[in-house]
Amino acid sequence: MGTNNLIFLEVIEWFDQAGDELVHRIPETGSGEIKFGAQLIVRESQAAVLFYNGKALDAFAAGRHTIRTANIPLLNKVIAIPWGLTSPLRAEVYFVSLKLFPNLKWGTRDPVAFKDSKLGLIRLRAHGVFSLRVVQPVLFINTLVGTMGRYSTFEIQDYLRDVLVSRLNDYLGQKGDSIITLPGRYDEFATGLKERLRDDFIGMGLLLDNLYITAITPPSDVQKAIDDKSRLNVIEDLDRLLKLKAAMAMEKASESQGEAGSGMGLGLGLMLPSMFAGLFGKAGTQTGVFPAKAVCPECGYEIPSDARFCPYCGHQQVVFKKCSYCGKNLPPNATFCPRCGKSVEEKKPARVCTKCGEANLPDSVFCNRCGEKLSEDGMEGN
Repeated sequence: MGTNNLIFLEVIEWFDQAGDELVHRIPETGSGEIKFGAQLIVRESQAAVLFYNGKALDAFAAGRHTIRTANIPLLNKVIAIPWGLTSPLRAEVYFVSLKLFPNLKWGTRDPVAFKDSKLGLIRLRAHGVFSLRVVQPVLFINTLVGTMGRYSTFEIQDYLRDVLVSRLNDYLGQKGDSIITLPGRYDEFATGLKERLRDDFIGMGLLLDNLYITAITPPSDVQKAIDDKSRLNVIEDLDRLLKLKAAMAMEKASESQGEAGSGMGLGLGLMLPSMFAGLFGKAGTQTGVFPAKAVCPECGYEIPSDARFCPYCGHQQVVFKKCSYCGKNLPPNATFCPRCGKSVEEKKPARVCTKCGEANLPDSVFCNRCGEKLSEDGMEGN
């Protein structure tokens, strides 16, 4: 039943036909006149958030719920006469999918700077896959979705990819040594990177479930140098190889006819002694909203799975907003953070590299553009 009909009560439910929607709003066209007594049906893999008069009231778990608004059938149209029969008591329901979204791809659009202990400053490309799920529906809507009627993995993937790449740049700068040793440490790096990204995802109401690195590759010229070094390592007798190569070159030159072939052969003959001498000379020196078991993130005690507040410390469990400075869960009408005192509207500034001027994420350690370590005072606006 529609959400703007005159008489009948609504039955509100949602099925994800595409399989990629994180959030879907009903009514799809905007806000509606959801009436007192409307029935909200939430599936096991979903949560629902009711917005009434512009504010998020609560998150609903699986089951059937009765919605209570001031829109009374027929009467609400009489009251709404001054507003052209459009009730000012607006309501909408956001359905949030709590299922796991697997096989989301990430990768570097531009190469990131990396200081290799053997090769110097090089630029690397990396890519892989990750999976996520929503664990705090209200926080997710207030942070990323806003008033969008549909929010899929397509809308969020680009932003999460940039966060992933920035944290990978920091992790490589702190834990990486050389590109030559990286392939054997993909699992180690993926585990460490996932732990580092945990707070970034939780701050948006998301949980990073799995993260895999499939490749970290250098530019083609660096890759060629590594391949050449690998070839040298498998050759036991460089002297015999060089003699073989020289003989093959002279044989090919001798097959050429005419003055050009004779000149090439003469030139090779003159070059070989000095070439061998140079080579041999160098050779000797070279938490969810409705989990099965809930743990309060503030005090660490186990609490009932449907608790809105911790019975031990009073910490709010349904998160409406987080402080961008300290990560404290904020009450719905908070103006200042109760932990650090910062204004809830104030955002943590980006860290600007003093070398190249690139703006990085607030908690970045290394610059994404030049690879230099960021100074502590490199805050945007300082």
